[in-house]
Amino acid sequence: MKYSAIYQDAIGCGNAEEVFAFLVANLKATITGWDYFVNWPKATGAVSAMEVNLNLLNVLIGKDNIEEVAAALFTAHPQVKEVIPVLLACRDKNFSMLKDYKNGAFVYETYAFDRGASPQKVVEFMRMSGLLAQLQKQNVKSLVDYVFGVEVGLDSNGRKNRGGAAMESIAEHFVKTVCDKNTGMAYIPQATADKIQKAWGKKITVEKSSRMIDFAVRNKAGDVFLIETNFYGGGGSKLKSTAGEYQTDFQRWRGDGCGFIWITDGAGWLTTKRPLEDTFNKIDCILNLKMVEAGLLESILTGAP
Repeated sequence: MKYSAIYQDAIGCGNAEEVFAFLVANLKATITGWDYFVNWPKATGAVSAMEVNLNLLNVLIGKDNIEEVAAALFTAHPQVKEVIPVLLACRDKNFSMLKDYKNGAFVYETYAFDRGASPQKVVEFMRMSGLLAQLQKQNVKSLVDYVFGVEVGLDSNGRKNRGGAAMESIAEHFVKTVCDKNTGMAYIPQATADKIQKAWGKKITVEKSSRMIDFAVRNKAGDVFLIETNFYGGGGSKLKSTAGEYQTDFQRWRGDGCGFIWITDGAGWLTTKRPLEDTFNKIDCILNLKMVEAGLLESILTGAP
């Protein structure tokens, strides 16, 4: 399948070498959409869940006797202690802090932020971390606004995952379009071996029962195709290992009587062309988005000549 007449018709390639050259020459630099930057509902939802406690903490801003006020606040409203870690852009709820190591032993102090935590210990943590000083100096005017900024910053860590999600979303559009267009076709997103067997009575081999495959497609003839997708805007060792893993998947699923389609894209492959070419030569089908757009995915899934 790495070369057949469908490639000549769709992208004008006359042999496997030309197909691989087309694959590499048409890698996209980006698939970044407007949802890449910030997951606004997630950020606003997180702040909303903490808003009452953050407003209670606002009483500390500018106080001269801030430690006394904080201890009294945590005693009267113990639930407020739970939001302290996020003020330092942390998701953890417990911290083991190194206090001393100069006397021949490493000494740690543990701090917790549940409702039963000692108010004095929480105040100590806020003092030692520098948080109380910032509030006392009024460098923070509103903890609700401040935490909204923190949540936006923490959410930026999810951009890498959003890149992968964007590729899945794009691929699903094309998979769904093919299935909707062709009677008798169906697909399962985030497919597991159990889902596939229950839906179509097809048993597939996986290294772990929890393994999720981006898409499983069953065509009118009853053929099952397993599809994995990814996008690499930059290079790195991950690309080489992924290419090797999909060689194993191809052999495993071919033994199960399933087709395997790897849809990958991104300029990162330009720095790692050799592993990509090695996998291209060892599995049946690698497509980029340009090839999918040209109709090759539909031709392969439907078994069109």
